[in-house]
Amino acid sequence: MPARLRDFHPDAASDTPLYMQVANRLSDGIAGGDWRANEALPSERVLSDALSISRVTARKAIDLLCDRGMLTRRRGSGTYITPKLEQPLSRLTSFSEELRQRGFTAGSRWLQREIGIAAPMEVLSLGLSPNMPVARLKRLRTADDVVMAIETSTIPAAYVPDPQRVTDSLYGYLEAHGTVPMRALQHIRAVNANAEQAKLANIAPGTAMLHITRVSYLDSGAAVELTHSWCRSDYYEFVAESRR
Repeated sequence: MPARLRDFHPDAASDTPLYMQVANRLSDGIAGGDWRANEALPSERVLSDALSISRVTARKAIDLLCDRGMLTRRRGSGTYITPKLEQPLSRLTSFSEELRQRGFTAGSRWLQREIGIAAPMEVLSLGLSPNMPVARLKRLRTADDVVMAIETSTIPAAYVPDPQRVTDSLYGYLEAHGTVPMRALQHIRAVNANAEQAKLANIAPGTAMLHITRVSYLDSGAAVELTHSWCRSDYYEFVAESRR
């Protein structure tokens, strides 16, 4: 392990505090793939011995990376690399596709799959007639068995007449049945987790989350999906490329 940390030594002559140097170099190492998602970071003792720093300095560096959301402490186990899902805003892909492309194992834990009557907001968002039937799907989205998001989807029942037949990927189901979402409008805002969301996502009540509302459309222009996602902000990032 010390050999692996050889390039992370701080510069004692620098004006930047030692703990911040260590945190920044560890951050670069994590981003560069020196540690994998959910892999344990070396302990404070190992860091202090390998980098010739005090354990207080090592602890402050780890605390800083925990505050940045790059590390997660697990009581009685250690400090681990936080898995991150970077979701590009310029490409319409499913949660499962994005995870698999980044080497994660995507999963779902179903909470609800049923047919009901469209609520007023669903009627408005999906352009439906009043009292039309819709499929409602609610699930926890996981990456390597870690809950990343709470997701609720509403789809006209004409496209999903039997919600129980949707297994892993909703978009996979839609495409297999000739219903391919081609574009989507997304609204993103910051919210604080309520008691139910905190319990489902295994976080403290009041923790910051990202609330994404997405309406997806077919090539014909018909709305096919209304989804609300409450994503853990420590695991989930949105990336947008801007050009001039």
